[in-house]
Amino acid sequence: DLFGGNGMRMGMMNNGGGNDNGNGNAINGVSHGSTVERLYAWEKKLFHEVKNAEKIKMEHDKRVEQLRRLEVKRADYMKTEKTKKEVEKLESLMEVAAQAINTTSAEIVKLRENELYPQLLDLVKGFMCMWRSMYECHQVQMHIVDQLKFLNTVPSTEPTSEIHRQSILQLEMELQQWHQSFCNLVKAQRDYIRSLTGWLRLSLFQFNKNPLMRSIQDSTIYSLCEEWQLAIDHAPDKVASEGIKSLLTVIHAIVVQQAEEHKQKKKSEAANKDLEKKAAELRSLEGKYGPYSMPDTSGTRNGRDPVGEKRAKVEMLKNKAEEEKGRHEKAISMTRAMTLNNMQMGLPHVFQAITGFSSVCMHGFESVYNQAKSMEQDPHDVKRLMMA
Repeated sequence: DLFGGNGMRMGMMNNGGGNDNGNGNAINGVSHGSTVERLYAWEKKLFHEVKNAEKIKMEHDKRVEQLRRLEVKRADYMKTEKTKKEVEKLESLMEVAAQAINTTSAEIVKLRENELYPQLLDLVKGFMCMWRSMYECHQVQMHIVDQLKFLNTVPSTEPTSEIHRQSILQLEMELQQWHQSFCNLVKAQRDYIRSLTGWLRLSLFQFNKNPLMRSIQDSTIYSLCEEWQLAIDHAPDKVASEGIKSLLTVIHAIVVQQAEEHKQKKKSEAANKDLEKKAAELRSLEGKYGPYSMPDTSGTRNGRDPVGEKRAKVEMLKNKAEEEKGRHEKAISMTRAMTLNNMQMGLPHVFQAITGFSSVCMHGFESVYNQAKSMEQDPHDVKRLMMA
């Protein structure tokens, strides 16, 4: 139908924003969602009324042609009169249908001018203020992360704690959610304003080709939505999205490195455990045979030197434990260096991108709002738009 179907209706309702406890922007107590619901209902009614009018007109044209043929043939008087009455009845139905269409159209115009336009203007003002606040916040964040370049890695063998591991995993999850939410926000608003502008274009221009018949309010609301759409289309959301993704990539690298460090820690602990076990066995043998037992020549131990063999085994495990400890310490150093380097690289980049996006949105919505307000005050600009 003319209103673009359920997709636009739900998009407008779900993405209206505003400050009336989740019901969209409220003007004089009427929520944006409620206005869109009623607009959709009236548009649906208009759609069925137009279809009905077309059906009546087709039947009327058919009967008129039938009457013409009867009159040309000078057919039976009763049959001709009956057809005439049918034509007259259909003409009456056409008038009723036209009146219904006009009444419904008037209700749509009334809603569009008295409720929808003020709500849209309020939404634009809200977005303008929101992005100004976001821009100011991101500027502060940019200043903070800029200080990271003065940090250096502090040499330490202190392993990554479980709290740190869980924190970086939480950060990765939050970044994934941030990226998804950001993309959803931009897409939802872009789809919303495109649907709205498309509906207005159909309503105001395609089905009303005489520019003199357009009201000032018609051109004002269309201009507002068109400028809004341009502002959204020009926003560098791809740059901001890629900035968040790049930070997510470097954070994931830290997660992987911490997991590798944790794995190496387990290996080192296992090697130490084996060493302690064999060292205890060595002490037990030394207590039984003495620390420097000689190979048995009596034949009871088949010439073996259990203490020497155990000591060699312990020495081998000691070397292995030292190697695993060294690998663990190296992994710790790599984790610390990677964490600092990745943060120094990723955080400034993402906040530079998101600050730029916020700045463009702030100025874009300021321009849209100021232009709309100036058009309200200067009807000459509106008249030029109406004649365009």
